[in-house]
Amino acid sequence: MDMAKITLTMRSSITVPLEAEVITPDGLAGKSEEEIKSLTVYHGNREMKLGDFFDVSVEGSGDPASTEIIMKGDLTRVKRIGEGMTAGSIVIEGSCDMHCGALMRGGKITVKGDADAWAGREMRGGELVIEGNAGNYLGAGYRGEMTGMRGGKITVEGDAGDYIGEHMAGGEILVKGNVGILPGLSMTGGRIIIEGSATMPGGEMTKGEIIVKGEVYDMLPGFRFEGEEEIEGKRFRKHTGDLAVRGVGKGVLLLG
Repeated sequence: MDMAKITLTMRSSITVPLEAEVITPDGLAGKSEEEIKSLTVYHGNREMKLGDFFDVSVEGSGDPASTEIIMKGDLTRVKRIGEGMTAGSIVIEGSCDMHCGALMRGGKITVKGDADAWAGREMRGGELVIEGNAGNYLGAGYRGEMTGMRGGKITVEGDAGDYIGEHMAGGEILVKGNVGILPGLSMTGGRIIIEGSATMPGGEMTKGEIIVKGEVYDMLPGFRFEGEEEIEGKRFRKHTGDLAVRGVGKGVLLLG
């Protein structure tokens, strides 16, 4: 199989956010350097070209599944990287702005630094790995959407913010550090694993599973203790709920 490596290097730091949903293997595969530079991005409310901000290098050629995008430079104000991607891989050599991996259906994104809010928003498949910290609403639905993440896997090596997995319906989120308030809010499916601490997990959840291995602060009253359960040799306290949701909450909350 032919392989393609596309390197995008940000020339300088910016303060106004750059909307760059064109940066996906689906969008760049098979294109020349000049074609990639001519793709439209939005800098605030201004329509500009990708080449106005990035140096572009293309090695080889392939379909989206065999295309790797390497992103370098200060990307902390670049939004929507990998949005809707279905295949291939993106490696972000640093931190990025909001909506990284939103709506993705396949492929893999690796963020070597931090990812801001709504990373993995409403994703359907694929894998998102954040080696630093994640912001609020990881794997959640955006404003007005009633369903968040439905499939795929998100791994955060550090901490994550508030409301992770809000309206989550499927897939898996693993956070190896601590999270903020209300992880799994209004969750209807999927699994969240938190290796550190969490505050008020599972509010209004009706299905799905949340595992918290560290401390739990301000446990919500709508969960019923069901006994203990062993997972990989460790005992967890099993609760079901949130019974505050019309008394029909069937979510599972496992506390270490």
